[in-house]
Amino acid sequence: MAIGNMKFGEKLLFGGFALIGILALISFLIMEVVRSRMEKPMFPVLQYDFSAEGLRGSELFRTSGCTICHRAMRNGTNMGLVLDGIGSRRTLEYLENFLKNPEATYAGATMDHGPSKGAAFVAKMPAADLHAIAVFLSELRAKPGSNASRLPPGGGESGFIDSMVRMWAPDSWKSEYKDLREEMKSNAKGDRNDSGAE
Repeated sequence: MAIGNMKFGEKLLFGGFALIGILALISFLIMEVVRSRMEKPMFPVLQYDFSAEGLRGSELFRTSGCTICHRAMRNGTNMGLVLDGIGSRRTLEYLENFLKNPEATYAGATMDHGPSKGAAFVAKMPAADLHAIAVFLSELRAKPGSNASRLPPGGGESGFIDSMVRMWAPDSWKSEYKDLREEMKSNAKGDRNDSGAE
């Protein structure tokens, strides 16, 4: 159907949709240009609150060759895992054990970590340096509710999620799966008790 054969109302409707499409494309292009020139991400999902040891680990991460394969805080490449938000998924102990003995921690062969592999140098670094890098990675936390976090927004409380679980989740799930928010609360209590004992 040629445009010349269209009625006036059809031309108006077609022109309106075309105008909306063109404006959406222009807006997207402007947003991408602005976003690419920003110092910080437009929609940050990570929190950086580093201790002195974490700052030292950040420096070691960037200068020891980790960024050849990995990316964290917009530094490095995407050849290996992107480590932004890893502190929300793994504990300090796990990260440190992985850096020291990756294949034993991972319970299987890794692609590049381990003896005679590209990143074998990591396990040979001094223990203090590995600890600092593990602290840095453990402090790369994702904001609750972001795609890199296991927790819902609002510090773990979500009325919407609770109502959806009550309404739709089978009762068998309650015994089969654990609520990560309860684990988070018990970990926070344990941290407060540990800090009070020191």
